[in-house]
Amino acid sequence: MLNQLSISELVAKLAGREVSSRAATQACLDQVRRVDDHIRAFISYDAADALAQADAADQALANGQTHAERPLLGVPIAIKDVIAVKGQPLNCGSKILGNFVSPYDATVIEKLRTAGAVVFGRVNMDEFAMGSSTENSAFQITRNPWDTSRIPGGSSGGSAAAVAADECLAALGSDTGGSIRQPAALCGCVGLKPSYGRVSRYGLVAYASSLDQIGCFTKHVRDAATVAGVISGHDPRDSSSVPQPVPNYPASLTGDIKGLKLGLAKEYMIGGLEPEVKRAVECAVQQLTRLGAEVVEVSLPHTDYAIATYYIIATAEASANLARFDGIRYGLRVGGADPIELYSKTRGAGFGSEVKRRIILGTYVLSSGYHDAYYLRAQKVRTLIRNDFLKAFEKVDAIVTPTSPTAAFKIGEKSENPLQMYLMDIFTISCNLAGICGISVPCGFTISQPRLPIGLQLLGKPFEEETILRIAHAYEQSTAWQKEKPPLIALS
Repeated sequence: MLNQLSISELVAKLAGREVSSRAATQACLDQVRRVDDHIRAFISYDAADALAQADAADQALANGQTHAERPLLGVPIAIKDVIAVKGQPLNCGSKILGNFVSPYDATVIEKLRTAGAVVFGRVNMDEFAMGSSTENSAFQITRNPWDTSRIPGGSSGGSAAAVAADECLAALGSDTGGSIRQPAALCGCVGLKPSYGRVSRYGLVAYASSLDQIGCFTKHVRDAATVAGVISGHDPRDSSSVPQPVPNYPASLTGDIKGLKLGLAKEYMIGGLEPEVKRAVECAVQQLTRLGAEVVEVSLPHTDYAIATYYIIATAEASANLARFDGIRYGLRVGGADPIELYSKTRGAGFGSEVKRRIILGTYVLSSGYHDAYYLRAQKVRTLIRNDFLKAFEKVDAIVTPTSPTAAFKIGEKSENPLQMYLMDIFTISCNLAGICGISVPCGFTISQPRLPIGLQLLGKPFEEETILRIAHAYEQSTAWQKEKPPLIALS
């Protein structure tokens, strides 16, 4: 089935005129109709628009355009509901945006279109990207394709589930504290979070502006390299976008990692790490050693402060960014006798409980008398955390860690305990605080039933995505984890 192909496999067939983009896109649409009642990854999609884009791609191929010129020509890619696509709903998984339709394309969407991709559907997410389970969406709970009684991770759970369920060939997501890497690990796919400033945030609805970064979900590392190469690059419309040359990521996938030095962070192999996750990661580290990498222990001494630091900085920035959703200019409006009542009723009805919790926390840490004690101090600790990584990278080329402390947990299991939910991000948030790049790749499954995916995280130096892609690809090619399919999908 065409929807089960990787990007590189589909591109080869399209280039050889063996199949059409219309057929591939239709296969994805058929799969959505077949399985999405169980998975609930898509909030919406426009089948006619997707097929029209596919027909345009087929015409471009017939006219002699090549994938060397347009690397994603004819490839269906789903979009997280926090990235603006002209003419499509933009809800961020929230009621407060009402029936808002984006009037413009985000820069990453422009780049996908230029590369020939079929921009296909809106996938579910935790409201305003605030969550680790995709249970906070105002629309629906997305389910893990490996076991539909379990969460897919978050906040980009819809993106991860859609890729794992073969409903699309790749998906875009955003990562503020692990929202690409953690769901990729829990759903058994590849998730790449580029360095801060590598990919334009223009058209990404902000959660925490100094932490947010757009990245991708794919079935294989080579596909992640291809998509990253398309969406990366300087954008003058984003003041945080860095004018740094973008390497040829696919060319870095040599399969050879001999001589590379990898750091194993002692602070990450901790209590709270599920034994099966620890076993899988240790086996992956042994495999990397067999491939020729040297593994040494490194220390990231301020790791213990990462969760507190993140939830001060992220909530502070969220309280400022979400102030624009007031019921005045666009989105939901609940009437009131005066502006204060209108604000209160609109925001009370429009925001979910987790978003309200984070706005309240953020407003508190920015308030008079607490700004220096919390926010300013958190910024100082953030610098210490970044310096930990930079010091470690003086000795090693990349750092190896678990992606998530556990495999996917049951829906509702952690809903009443926000702190326990926040701890799911313990291995991923430091990457965002430091502004470095990270990738999660499948590294095994739990032994106990149900059989659930486990992810290996590789963290790289700022703007050295090619290094972690090279390591991830070499590991992937030496294992067979990425070839396995969820039972529900294998039967479809």
